[in-house]
Amino acid sequence: MVQSKAATVDAYLSDADPGRRPWLEKIRAVVRANLPGHAEGMQWGMPVYTVDGTAIVAFASQKQYVSLYLTGITVPPAYQEAFSRLDHGKGCIRFRKPETIDFDLLAGLLRDGHRSVTP
Repeated sequence: MVQSKAATVDAYLSDADPGRRPWLEKIRAVVRANLPGHAEGMQWGMPVYTVDGTAIVAFASQKQYVSLYLTGITVPPAYQEAFSRLDHGKGCIRFRKPETIDFDLLAGLLRDGHRSVTP
């Protein structure tokens, strides 16, 4: 699904690979539960969550992996060790096996990460 033309997150999830859909839905649920004051929408062909108009986190089902984009979060020191064990680049975490997604880590990053905007 690399870049979707879906107009809504619901449509994006409906179009997703059925094997990945439950994982994408869980990412959505964790983001929605742990990012106060967010707005959900589609940008860059993927679900994006903003606070005060600034993108904070996004996710996508890529060809070879599920990706999370931490566009507005700085990883706090308490999470650095766990974060360093992930397959990641600058602002992107890749999960080749969605069952390895650490939802507790994601929730903590959303709750405790330094945001580029004031919530």
